[in-house]
Amino acid sequence: MINQKQKLELSLVLLRLSVFLVMFMWTLDKFVNPDHAAKVYEKFYFLSGLGHELMYTFATVELIILLLFVCGLYKKYSYGTVLVFHAISTLSSFKQYLSPYESGNLLFFTA
Repeated sequence: MINQKQKLELSLVLLRLSVFLVMFMWTLDKFVNPDHAAKVYEKFYFLSGLGHELMYTFATVELIILLLFVCGLYKKYSYGTVLVFHAISTLSSFKQYLSPYESGNLLFFTA
């Protein structure tokens, strides 16, 4: 029988895995399609002129942080950094949340 502590631990692991999965897809996009990632950075973060090498560097750093996060290592830093990544991505696309039925903005609610 599963006790309360085990239920909580399982819930937290599943939450960590789901956050990792979403953010991992964003990281993969930087590796697989760096041009798309650069366009996202330009539109939402107002950073233009980012080349493939810089996208690969961002993706590598992000992947390391995400792996630390999903493994539960260096929690103070990895959890905090993932929170900052997610907060920045949410705040930068806030306009899309306010008009969900315009040109595919409803997909932003999945974040």
